[in-house]
Amino acid sequence: MPRYIASRLLQGLALVLAVVILNFVLVHAAPGDPVETIAGASGGMSPEMMAQLRTQYGLDRPLPVQLGVYLGKVLQGDLGYSYFFNLPVTALIAERVPATLLLVLSAVLLAFVVGTALGVLSSRKPNGALSQFITVLSMVGFAAPVFWVGIMLVILFASILPILPVSGMRAADSSGGGIADVLDVLHHLVLPTVTLGLVYLAQYSRLARSSMLDVLGADFIRTARAKGLAERVVLYKHALRNALLPVVTVLGLQFGNVLAGAILVETVFNWPGLGRLAFDSVLRRDYPTILGVLLFSSIVVVVMNQITDLCYRLIDPRIKSS
Repeated sequence: MPRYIASRLLQGLALVLAVVILNFVLVHAAPGDPVETIAGASGGMSPEMMAQLRTQYGLDRPLPVQLGVYLGKVLQGDLGYSYFFNLPVTALIAERVPATLLLVLSAVLLAFVVGTALGVLSSRKPNGALSQFITVLSMVGFAAPVFWVGIMLVILFASILPILPVSGMRAADSSGGGIADVLDVLHHLVLPTVTLGLVYLAQYSRLARSSMLDVLGADFIRTARAKGLAERVVLYKHALRNALLPVVTVLGLQFGNVLAGAILVETVFNWPGLGRLAFDSVLRRDYPTILGVLLFSSIVVVVMNQITDLCYRLIDPRIKSS
């Protein structure tokens, strides 16, 4: 196992390096000039001042030279300085990470637990009314775009049923500490979590249902029932563990999609996380911040894939023994 983990770590590092280089090239190849954006935001700037800024930010150098300088700084843990926010990128990301992780982990937990539970329930009687209802609900959730769900929830809870906050992470009069502040954050978290988790909840529900139906038709399930085991034991102890394999795999592989969906959700609900930071940085051509957010997201996705692989080996003893 240690040798296997070391091998996976080396593969992950190589993948992150490739992603860093690709992100740098694509971001700099995109149309737009950061200096012109800064000049427009400040109400105008002389050509001499613009040339000075390009020299200060290193934008006047050839692209391979800029890439080499950037890689050297990244290896030292320096992600650069934000053009727009005028702060170190590492400080900006560290400030926004807790909000994004809270939103993403809440949405993933909601989607995984509720989606798997619905899939298991619908697999017990595949042709029953409950199974049909869950299937229709899953199809609707799967087809609904994330931003559309968010906008509809904003309209619903901003004007029709004003019982949940639709913007921000805290109330304007929040004290910033104690149980009251925690409850206030959780209150603001409800709508973004439901919006982000709904699509993936539908996917996990369909996947868990299909996987459970396959496992329930296996020989070892018929043997367990023939031994006189209770249906609850057969369903949750024997069938569910094997049915979770594809669900866990999709959970890890889709973590990057959840981060991408968080950009839309954070924009709709004005959630102060990495998604909102990335959106603002793209609009302002803030190269260091964009690259910093992409690097952090890439590392998170690679780490989640490694964890998923390890969980897969723990869940299925056949993979561990091989």
